[in-house]
Amino acid sequence: MESAINLQSVYVTDLVGVAILVIIYLTKGWKLPTRKDESTIMMALIGASVLNCIVDLFVFTCDGKQGAEYYFILMSGNTYLYFYNMIIGVGIIYMIIKHIDHKTTGLHMFFFWMLSIIEAGLLIVNFFQPIVFEIDDRNTYHRGPLYLAFVIIGFVLILYGYAYYLISKLRNPSLRNFPVIQFLLPILIGNLVQMKFYGISLLPVSFAVAFSAIAISLQNECIYVDKLTGVYNRYELDKIIRERRIRRKGNIAALMLDLNDFKSINDNYSHEEGDNALIAFANILVEVVGAEGVVVRFAGDEFIIIMPKFKGGDLSGFKKRITEKVDEYNANSGKPYKLSTAIGGKIFDPTGADVDHLVAQIDALMYKDKDAFYGEGGHKR
Repeated sequence: MESAINLQSVYVTDLVGVAILVIIYLTKGWKLPTRKDESTIMMALIGASVLNCIVDLFVFTCDGKQGAEYYFILMSGNTYLYFYNMIIGVGIIYMIIKHIDHKTTGLHMFFFWMLSIIEAGLLIVNFFQPIVFEIDDRNTYHRGPLYLAFVIIGFVLILYGYAYYLISKLRNPSLRNFPVIQFLLPILIGNLVQMKFYGISLLPVSFAVAFSAIAISLQNECIYVDKLTGVYNRYELDKIIRERRIRRKGNIAALMLDLNDFKSINDNYSHEEGDNALIAFANILVEVVGAEGVVVRFAGDEFIIIMPKFKGGDLSGFKKRITEKVDEYNANSGKPYKLSTAIGGKIFDPTGADVDHLVAQIDALMYKDKDAFYGEGGHKR
């Protein structure tokens, strides 16, 4: 049975939510170096969340008050609150997938659009037939028969986000710096409490707390990220090797990559263009590796790829995928220079591997490949 609205509680939680979100925005906790797409998503979701807190405050204040203007506020306001749940659910899961895989698949986009169309359709129908919520003759809000559909979809998205993260974390230990559970948990708790106890407003502040956790997690992860290319730095390399030695499960595949003739790009086309070449090369490696491993900028134009649980016995196929992507980039970039890379790689038993030993071996193999490049007059692949 629906209980009386506790307006004092609503005001406190909504205003606390606004305060938290405004602090995140002003301190630029949403802004991530080298990750513009995720920063844009975060900023948009924070803006939608501030509006959600304000609208939530208004609809609770207007509930039960007579007049056409109050009816309009209640109908439009509650419609936005339901619509916001769709925006925030899809938006956060989209950001999780993009952060983990650096891209989203067509299947994911179909899934997101399907949920969005279903929920938007239900809210449009609700204006003519109260199936999601109802504003009665006394301008009092009541949950409708399909209220639970929105709750269930929210839970499905949260569970999907958890599952996707945990499965990806098994393949890529670097995702420990992106603790999805910590920022999805407040949303889950807020949903459960608000579903059980009508008359209080916990979801807006739950989303604000979740965004605080997201901002802190992402900024913490930036400690391990190279500021130019957006891939990981050497601190992360040390952690991965140390962790695999402790667990002693599965082989490690490691590759060292170096851009051939990189100095000529800097000398002939400027250091800024050299930076662009490094960024493009890093993006190629990230695209090829995906969630299978970690790309590390080791030094200058040298990169290392670590695949912690490599199951194959040969790296030739993986090297071929990299060179094919480099060739594809060269064919479409329109740049006056061509990228070329020397690659050295080996599969290691983690029990006997340490960072210095691993790097020394793959570095030697990479330089053999580089010698072959220059031995062919600088025209390789």
